[in-house]
Amino acid sequence: MRAASLSVFALLVACGTPPSTVHGVALFNGRDLTGWHVDIPAADKDPNLPASFVVRDGMLVSLGKPQGHLITDAIYLNYRLVVEYRWPDKPGNCGVLVHASTPRRLYGMFPQSIECQLYHGNAGDFWCIVEDITVPDMIKRRGPKKNWGITEGKARRILNLTDGSENAVGQWNTLVIECYQDQIKVWVNGDLVNHGTKCTAKKQRAAAGGAAGGAAAESLRELEEQLQLEKKHHTQTRSAERQLREEVQACRASADDSPEPEAAAGGGWAG
Repeated sequence: MRAASLSVFALLVACGTPPSTVHGVALFNGRDLTGWHVDIPAADKDPNLPASFVVRDGMLVSLGKPQGHLITDAIYLNYRLVVEYRWPDKPGNCGVLVHASTPRRLYGMFPQSIECQLYHGNAGDFWCIVEDITVPDMIKRRGPKKNWGITEGKARRILNLTDGSENAVGQWNTLVIECYQDQIKVWVNGDLVNHGTKCTAKKQRAAAGGAAGGAAAESLRELEEQLQLEKKHHTQTRSAERQLREEVQACRASADDSPEPEAAAGGGWAG
């Protein structure tokens, strides 16, 4: 397996509520997998398989094999998901799946959802997994219309809008996904990289999963955020992200100086 890892934190805030009542919800407590459940198809035949997702030094680590997904117990509607991630070694393939619902709908593995890609060099691409979404310039970004679809063998990938938004391997990246009504917006390091409308799903669970790479999630157990959310005008979004980064950095600086783990191949996030 390739030596690769992805260090991530996830912070969930609600969209469309008064700013004074908006609070961040840490999806990972830095200690265990409370609030999550695992779906590993291969474990149906062999329940003694090693764990795919483990907690090490306050990090949620995806080992990649056996393949599967880590899914939130709770269901979310109108939310902003903030993920900070990095590849300390060779980058791998993973993604954040939003509106994840019925498990194993694609290839007997992937839950029904819209994937926001984190594959290195392609962060922010949409992948339609038995759900669909619309973007401008669909033919240019998805290919010939006759090939479009949401199941196996169809053109499910929708390219993102930018090149060069990701930082170099080993550096931290900030991914922000905003799901409001039938829209999904994705920012990578402050750049708006994708904006889809007419999404066929509006709420469901968050999940983590992937095919290759490694994933680790950083604890935010003491961090509670209040972000100014804007439904139509997103001029405040980037300043909110900068504020978030500053407070996360302060939180990390005050944490124990334990070494950051590196994970073997596999991993991803879905929400």
